Amino acid sequence: QVQLAESGGGLVQAGGSLRLSCAASGRFFSIELMGWYRQAPGKQRELVASITAGGDLNYADSVKGRFTISRDNVKNTVYLQMNSLKPEDTGIYFCNGVMVVLAGITTSWWGQGTQVTVSS
Repeated sequence: QVQLAESGGGLVQAGGSLRLSCAASGRFFSIELMGWYRQAPGKQRELVASITAGGDLNYADSVKGRFTISRDNVKNTVYLQMNSLKPEDTGIYFCNGVMVVLAGITTSWWGQGTQVTVSS
C-alpha cells in the first residue's frame, strides 16, 4: 500500500499564494511521476502540474507562470507553489503518484485532496 498525504490548502484572497505539499509513504521501490490535479465544483478533474523522476515538468496552460511544481526525492515529497491565485483556481487539489511497486509494475495512487478557495 501507498499513502499520499496532502497539506497546505486553505482560503486566500485573489493575488495571494499557497504552497501545497504531498508526502508519499508505504511500500514502493521508486516514484516515476508525481502530480497535482484539481477539481472545481461541477467540473472534471484536470491536471495542474506534474514532474517526472527525471525532472521533466508539465503545466496546464492556465497556471503557467504562476505555479511551480518541485520535488524532494529524499523526502518523497512533491510541492506546488501557487502564486497570483485567481478565483478560478478554487477547487479540491489532489496529489497523484505513479510508483514502482514491484519489478516492472507501476501503479497510480491518489491522495484524499485538499481544498483551495480563492476569494475575489
